[in-house]
Order: sequence, then structure tokens, then C-alpha cells
Amino acid sequence: MRTVQRSRARLGVFVPFTNTNLEPDLMMMCPADVSVHVTRLGGYDANEVPDSQQMAGLGAMNMDEPIRLLAGIEPDIMIYGCTSATLAHGRDFDASLSARIASEGNARTITAAGALVHALQALEAERIAFASPYVPLLNDHAIAFLRSCGIETVSRADVAGTLDNAGQGNMSPEEVFDLGLQADSKKAKAIVLSCTDMRAVEVIEALEIETGKPVVTSNQAIMFQALSQLNLTPARSGFGQLFDMQNTVLRTRSE
Repeated sequence: MRTVQRSRARLGVFVPFTNTNLEPDLMMMCPADVSVHVTRLGGYDANEVPDSQQMAGLGAMNMDEPIRLLAGIEPDIMIYGCTSATLAHGRDFDASLSARIASEGNARTITAAGALVHALQALEAERIAFASPYVPLLNDHAIAFLRSCGIETVSRADVAGTLDNAGQGNMSPEEVFDLGLQADSKKAKAIVLSCTDMRAVEVIEALEIETGKPVVTSNQAIMFQALSQLNLTPARSGFGQLFDMQNTVLRTRSE
């Protein structure tokens, strides 16, 4: 019997082992004929605050076995699903990790941090407002990473207090919405909500209506870059100006 692949494309995703929001977000946006396959990553202590040191440890973990296991499904694209792990190391590290995964996994590769940059460049948004559930020092690293890519952060919002891994994932969409509003300023051309474990995808549409600006989140940016490479559109509308722009481009190509 001839084997027929049941999906049009396969996305292979590396997910930090405490992350509970990346997978639901990707499935929410993913077209029905694209399948998502996940392997989980360790390299950090779930009981510690995910600060710069913890996230740098995740980024530096040995990836040999996770790459080997995820390559077993022969994915079209491999996705490194943690923004802060490479933000903590910088742009060169992010590019090097992406190249290594692509080479060893024999697939196109997207990193969450790189996807943010890709999305902002697509929107031509060089001045942004930035918010995340990270500790302030990790936000500093994130802003420096974006600056090295030609993106200036003109305003930002840090969360009150210090969130552990569960606390970041348990932020409500209402809390994420308020954080985005707090970050916004007149000088910003777009609002960035960074973290693959923050429920930001659910507030994109409302925050764009409230501010009149495009909103870019880690998980939305990942799916935008993946579907752009596959020339596909998300499962439904409501994921922001970023996808609206892509849909217009694809319609134009088909005419």
C-alpha cells in the first residue's frame, strides 16, 4: 500500500517543557492541512524564576537529541519555540542556532526571536513598544537584540513583581492586553508582546482596535513566517494586521 502524507506540510516545534500556551496558539492559527509535531526541551529549573541566567541555560542546552527526535517526522519547517532563550544570548547566537538546527534537522528553521524581527521588518516597523512577562534585565537583553537588528524600542512595560514559569503562562488575556496598553506610546509604530508562553495571540485584534497599531506576538510571528514560507494563510481571520497584509499579498499573486 502506498503511503500518502495526511497533511500538506509538517511543522516540528521545540517547546520549553513548562510552556502551556505555544501549542494551543499554533493550533488556533494553523490551517487544517498543516500538522504540528512537538518535542519538549529542558535545560532549566522549573522552580526557579526564568531570568537571564535561566533562559541563557535553556538556549545553551545540548540540542543533539531533540533535533534527532524531531527530525524523525521529516518536518518541512523546524521551529525553536522560545523567544527569551536566544534573546538572552544575542543575535549571532540566534543565527548560529538556527543554522545548526537547519543543517542537522534537514529542514528550514525558524526561531521565535528571529520571527519577531522578520514580522517587524515585513511591517516596516522600526520603532516599537515592547512588553513581556520577563524580568527587567531579560527585557534589556531583548531590546538590545532588536536594536542590533535595526529596531528601536521607544517605550516598554515590565510586569509588576516577578513571575515564575507558571506565572508567565497563567497571565490572563486581560492582563496581557493591559500590559500592551501600558507599553504603548505615540512614537511607537507597532506593539511587540514577546514570550511564547504568554496568551498574547488572543488579544491581538482587541489591542489593534484600541491602539490603531499592528501588534506582533511571538507565536503569531512564528506562524506568520512559517505560513509565508509555505504560501499559506491561517485557519481563520482575527490575527492582526500582519496576517491581513500577507493575505492581501497572496490574493494578489493568485489573480
